[in-house]
Amino acid sequence: MLTYDLMEAARNANQWLGASARAWGGFPFMAATGNPWLQWSEAWGEVTERAFSRMAVKPDWGIPTVPAEDGRDHVVRVTTVQERPFGDLVHFEVAGRTPKARRVLLVAPMSGHYATLLRKTVISLLPDAEVFVTDWRNARDIPVSAGGFDVEDYASYVEGFMRALGPDLHVVAVCQPAPLVLAATARLAARDPAAQPRTLTLIGGPIDPDANPTDVTDFGRRATMGLLERTVIQQVGFKHRGVGRKVYPGLLQLASFMSMNAETHARSFLDQIVRTAKGEATDHDKHNAFYDEYLAVMDMPAEFYLSTVERVFKRREVARNAFSVRGEVADASRITSVAVMVVEGEKDDISAPGQCAAALGLLSGLPAAMKAHHLERGAGHYGIFAGRSWRDTIRPLVLRFIDAHGAPARHARPEPRLVMPAVATGGD
Repeated sequence: MLTYDLMEAARNANQWLGASARAWGGFPFMAATGNPWLQWSEAWGEVTERAFSRMAVKPDWGIPTVPAEDGRDHVVRVTTVQERPFGDLVHFEVAGRTPKARRVLLVAPMSGHYATLLRKTVISLLPDAEVFVTDWRNARDIPVSAGGFDVEDYASYVEGFMRALGPDLHVVAVCQPAPLVLAATARLAARDPAAQPRTLTLIGGPIDPDANPTDVTDFGRRATMGLLERTVIQQVGFKHRGVGRKVYPGLLQLASFMSMNAETHARSFLDQIVRTAKGEATDHDKHNAFYDEYLAVMDMPAEFYLSTVERVFKRREVARNAFSVRGEVADASRITSVAVMVVEGEKDDISAPGQCAAALGLLSGLPAAMKAHHLERGAGHYGIFAGRSWRDTIRPLVLRFIDAHGAPARHARPEPRLVMPAVATGGD
């Protein structure tokens, strides 16, 4: 708990230093000195204060209006469909619009960032679909009395959300939840086939981390569970509602993310300081738009982090088709009527090509015509769900896949079954 509070104190101190430098350099009489160093000090303070302050707050969804068939722009309301202790199911309701036939559930990762990381994904899908998202809570704000939350609980939550939305549903799992969403679908196939979704799209997820190892998977293999529990698990401090809860702090996860591309991030912040000093930076420029989201981190329940490392990465339970929930094996071969599409990025350094495609090999009971795989040339991890590659290539493919395998009664012009799509070019 002391370590947790020290990290928060360091973040707070850097935010204060930035605010102080910004205020000091911005005093009007300072300009009379003609010292250019003061201008640079103010710019450094502005960038530093914003960087460290955004780490402590959840970003707003900030969804703009959506044009509809009536030619008007309709406002979007974020409504809660189902509320649970560790996460909610939310619906982006376009006010006054006739509900769309496509109903898409975006399963957001619980990997240190808020579900708002999928904001651009949501915005891109809203004109063509009813969009639902799993909005996970920051573990530091969940009282200890709510109990624990591990990978089995995650799969159970997703299964419950799918049941709540009904069978005429298309599920898109982004990154980390892909193996757990596959397991949740397998449980529905065995226990309640009528509640299964129509389609399942897995984007850049570690179904089999050993299929193409990366620095992330290598770390998961090297580090022992005892070492992880001793070095990265901390207890929430007295400042938050979840005081005493064991967590994997978001600040540690952020440090891990940034260390993977430290030189790139350092250059980006230095360039932003220069632009700020020259008066060229704006509140919503490219740098701020990205880092406002990237630096906003949340704590993960310790049980979830440790069980993910042990069961998904070390034991490879999903890859071996041996993952169980409450003692019941989630056998992917039981999935026989849910069309499954896998999307990967050629330059994905978090979940490399092959890791997610391993899911198709587990679906032995699914006809080949209901399986699809797409490798996006030149695309990195972020690009395949929110960047240019998603907008230009992957999103249209996913929508065509949904329409091809959706319920015929819900579509005015049903299309033939989608076969293996061609590999596209382009990147992000």
